[in-house]
Parts: sequence; C-alpha cells; structure tokens
Amino acid sequence: MTLPPYADLLGLHLEPQADDAPPVLMLPFAEAVTGRPNFLHGGAIGGLLEMAAIAALYHALDQAQAQIKPINITIDFMRGGRPKETRAMGIVSRLGSRIANVEAVAWQDDRETPIASARLNCLIKRA
Repeated sequence: MTLPPYADLLGLHLEPQADDAPPVLMLPFAEAVTGRPNFLHGGAIGGLLEMAAIAALYHALDQAQAQIKPINITIDFMRGGRPKETRAMGIVSRLGSRIANVEAVAWQDDRETPIASARLNCLIKRA
C-alpha cells in the first residue's frame, strides 16, 4: 500500500495486521511532531487520523487504483497526546461509487482510551 507523501513526512509506519483487518498506522514520537512541551502537535495527530482513514479506504478498495481526496474532515481531540508512540486505525462506514465516509481513531496506550477521533467524507476517483 502506498500512502501519500505526508505519511513519510510524519514518519508513519504500517503495522502488520491480518489480511482482512483494517491497517493500523503508527506515529513514532519525535521532536518534529511536538507541539507544546511534552505533547504531540494537534496537526500531527490530525495528519495521522487522515492517513489512517486513507489507508482504510485503500484496504476497502482492495488495493484498486483510485485517487482519494478528502472533502471534509472533523476531528475531536479528547486528550493531549503524550511523548510516545501513537497509533490510529480507520473504519469505512460507507463506500459508494464516488463518495466514502470513514471514521478514524487515534490512541496511545489503550485502544479503548482514544486521544482523538475523526470523521471524513472522501471523493473517490477510480482508475
């Protein structure tokens, strides 16, 4: 799976999953993603959530060639991201022929205690 260049800029890594499981992305902590002292920058968390949603869409499209363009994104920040690894996973709630709705959740220590979540509407242009 090839993610947009922004994923490389953030240093995101795909974690191994079962074939049918949605991909999980991991954001390693680095000074480049620091906001206020000892916290992740909100933009880095937002970028992680967006990339997780796009990865979930590519997974749902079964690696089909498609261009994905977010139409709108709503992010809910629930708690500050601490200086440690952060993971995110996207879940496709609706996959139409041209529009997809995706949710994404980011967490650090426990998946049941998210630090942020997002809802995206994306335009899909299939090849």
